[in-house]
Amino acid sequence: MKTKVNRHKYLRHVFVNSIPDIIQDGILYISIEYSTIIHKCCCGCGGEVVTRLSPIDWKMTYDGRTISLFPSVGNWSFECQSHYWITNDQVIWAKQWSKEEINECRNQEEFVRSHAYNANGDDTENHKEINATHCSPIKRDDKKHTIIGWLLSIFKRN
Repeated sequence: MKTKVNRHKYLRHVFVNSIPDIIQDGILYISIEYSTIIHKCCCGCGGEVVTRLSPIDWKMTYDGRTISLFPSVGNWSFECQSHYWITNDQVIWAKQWSKEEINECRNQEEFVRSHAYNANGDDTENHKEINATHCSPIKRDDKKHTIIGWLLSIFKRN
């Protein structure tokens, strides 16, 4: 990722009824009605980032003062390929992912989406069982090497 002079460290949030025609740097535009948040990429490249709020996409937390998004924002289709978390209106930069890690994440997301919706495109039957996708650069084959995998293996023995 190329370092930009105007990388954001903090964002301001604005609740809107509809997304404005002009998206300003450093502002999260949040439309509850359309379950959508849009902002300009925090690296300063000018790309418009759209995050859809749903049980299988992003979740937003508003604590009365600040906004947090889960999971992280990975702008893999942008030239910058920036990757960051938005936590309490703060931008927390994550490491750059390799093409292999990005492809693994996309495959995980596609798998979750394909199992979340029924034939009618309705998610009401399955969304309770599926949380927002959160990709990890750790390969599925390497699961046993993660702390979670290790803990699960201990509990499975008992």
